[in-house]
Amino acid sequence: MKKILVIIMLFVGGLMQAQDKNATATLEVDGVCMMCKMRIEKAALKTKGVKSANWNIETHVLTLFYNDGKTNLETIQKNIAAVGHDTHDFKATDEV
Repeated sequence: MKKILVIIMLFVGGLMQAQDKNATATLEVDGVCMMCKMRIEKAALKTKGVKSANWNIETHVLTLFYNDGKTNLETIQKNIAAVGHDTHDFKATDEV
């Protein structure tokens, strides 16, 4: 009986550790064309932990699906600014 109880406790403990760390977010990102779309999405996807990135040309909204255990919105926004696109929190430099 004790063995069964221990096995059940280990199983439940393992399930609690395997929590889903996926997050979704939307960001406003400046851009005007299909080349911008490709550059923005590529910069987001190159960020470790980002699983999906889709930027809408008309609304300028980037929709993200990412693992918040591996990255955060600040890192993603910095990577997007590094390729020349402004976000709400980070501005691209003139050199880019």
